[in-house]
Amino acid sequence: MTMNTTLQSHPNRIVCLSAETTETLYLLGEQQRIVGISGFTARPAAARREKRRVPGVTSARLKCIRDLQPDLVLGFSGLQAEVVAAIANEGIAIHLFNQRTVSGILDMIRMLGGMIGCDTKAADLAARLEWRVEAIRAEASRHERRPRIYFEEWDEPQISATGWVSELISIAGADDCFADLAEAPLATNRRVVDPHEVIRRAPDMIVGSWCGKKFRPERILARSGWEQIPAVRDGELHEIKSSLILPPGPVALTEGLDRLQGLVRHWRDAQRSRERSPATHRRTADVGRGAPAGLTQGA
Repeated sequence: MTMNTTLQSHPNRIVCLSAETTETLYLLGEQQRIVGISGFTARPAAARREKRRVPGVTSARLKCIRDLQPDLVLGFSGLQAEVVAAIANEGIAIHLFNQRTVSGILDMIRMLGGMIGCDTKAADLAARLEWRVEAIRAEASRHERRPRIYFEEWDEPQISATGWVSELISIAGADDCFADLAEAPLATNRRVVDPHEVIRRAPDMIVGSWCGKKFRPERILARSGWEQIPAVRDGELHEIKSSLILPPGPVALTEGLDRLQGLVRHWRDAQRSRERSPATHRRTADVGRGAPAGLTQGA
């Protein structure tokens, strides 16, 4: 959705209200156009040093944006609908992206490139990202074993994987236990209302990516009845930092996907080891109840 777009030339003073447009502009070598970024921006590190951060509180945010005198503001999703309307009422041009899939992320990159007159560079970046995604998909397809993954985006309430994350799980060679919920754009519609449903779906791996906070595996272990889940039994509890996979931009298709691929490879290796030495595995799993041997923390 684009509102009040009366631009006479390509924008040169851009405020990015979500992390993925900041990252994309840096990757395109067009960071000089950015005058303000979201406070949640983590990549690249240079952005946090070089660019002014826009406050999260609506009133302060509007004043900051007004002071920055942007010729374009970039937002993401209906969650920013209120601030989008307020910015539009200020007479400022704003575009709201809403990509929810891998192809949508690639389209966002191409569209953003077109908006700033960098069509060729954006098409090249999107093509390179698409190539590496398809290379990982092809590598994963050679393996018959596909672990079932329960990806938890939030713990209280429990929220399952969003659309592009569910896709990346499949591309990496696994299956999302709650793929049936992944297409819902709102997190409230991806809520796992009954925690016992996770037990019934029996994931081989649990991947925590608690948006903005550290994954705590001991909380998984404390959930009633979850000790019977294969992932808990085998110590397959892992973390991917939310900044690497939850922003729907290049980082999800690179570091986020690479991290998923590494976890799936780890599971396959561990599974072969468990099958060769089941007695040893049972002893290790019993000893590891307090801190699963397979636990990895996000980098």
